[in-house]
This record gives sequence, structure tokens and C-alpha cells, in this order.
Amino acid sequence: MSSLKTLVFFATPPHECSYLDDREATTMFVDPRAQVDRRLYSQLTELGFRRSGSHYYRPHCEGCQACIPVRIPVAAFEPDRNQRRVLQKNRDLSGQFVPAQFNESYYALYARYISGRHADGDMYPPSREQFTSFLVEGASDSEFLEMRLGQYLVGLSVVDRLTDGLSAIYTLFDPDMEHRSLGTLGVLWQIEEARRCGYSYIYLGYYIRDCRKMNYKTRFQPIEALIDGKWQRLTP
Repeated sequence: MSSLKTLVFFATPPHECSYLDDREATTMFVDPRAQVDRRLYSQLTELGFRRSGSHYYRPHCEGCQACIPVRIPVAAFEPDRNQRRVLQKNRDLSGQFVPAQFNESYYALYARYISGRHADGDMYPPSREQFTSFLVEGASDSEFLEMRLGQYLVGLSVVDRLTDGLSAIYTLFDPDMEHRSLGTLGVLWQIEEARRCGYSYIYLGYYIRDCRKMNYKTRFQPIEALIDGKWQRLTP
């Protein structure tokens, strides 16, 4: 099994930044041949890495530190007024954690989400191979959080279990259910699960202050950011 001391890292050539206009990005990847168990994955996450499919990565951009890893300390979290409203209006939904796997109902929801919300992005058009490589392959401790209205699947969050918390990988939902704020609901339910299991954190990935899509992350308060190698309270 690999360890932090034996890991080899690779960097991509500079490429167009997905979040900030007129910027180039460089990404550092863990050698895909490395054997990454839950303990090592947790250590990498503590250092600001994320998982996408079978790849573990973090930004490594020259002259730019806009991507800031953030996490929610679940013991201190209290939902604000808007988040309480989200819980209230979704009382008719049920949530269940299940093993991450491919099935046609999951893919059908994924295809609707990508086509309805990201038709202008590099994930369009969706495919079964894309769904599997992005959301199923990778960490053995990955689960799906199903969100259902009766028997109808309306949302799906991809969640990894770490030694000290949960890593929120991705959330997708029925575009017709946008008014339910299912992305926020998914995080709130993950916080409940973390408390039930005695975990300390929900890792939310990267926050970029100048990227409007990232603003929702700082609505979960308090929130911590990895800055200069130390986790510290982030003020919105």
C-alpha cells in the first residue's frame, strides 16, 4: 500500500481555467498506479486534494492561489434561516445512503441533469462511460445519497467516507426540481450523517471567492479553509 512518503506526483501542462476567465491552470495528480486506501485518501484530503473518478488531484497553478480547500466542522454548524427553509420544504423527501454503482435510473437522472444544466460545458453530451468513470470508479468507500419523492429519484449526491469525515464529491438532480435547492439539501443531510457517525468534517472541495458558482459554500457556517498549509476559519 502506498504512503505519503512513497507517492509520486505529476503535473499537467497549463490549460484553460474552468472557473476564472483569462487564466491558465495547472493540476497536480497522484500517480494513478498508487494504491490509495481510506487512510491515505484522508491524509491527501487534509492536504487539499480531491478525488475525481480514479484520480486524486489538487490545483498547482503558478502565481495563483484562488482555489481554496474548505470544510465544515460539523459539531459547530447551525443551519441558517434559508437552510432551515430548505429542510422544511423538503420534508416530503427521503434520503438513503447506498453503495456507489451504475444503474439505469441513476444514469437517466445524470443525463437529464447534464443536458439541462451543463449543455455548454465539457461534460456534455453525457454518456454511460462518463458517468461510470466520473462517479463510480475510484475510492472503495464511496456511496450515493439518494433523494427520493416517494419512489421517484429526484437527486443524487456522491459521497466518500474518510477517517475524519465525509467528502462531498458531486450532486446532481432533476432540473425540474431546481426550486427545492437539492444541492443544499444534500450537504445538510451529509452533515446529519456525519454527526450520526461521529465524524468531524464535511469536505466541500474548493472555494473561489471570485466565482459565483462557489458562493453557496460559504453559506455553511462556520467554515474552515486550508490557507498556507493550516486549516483556519474563513470569513465570507
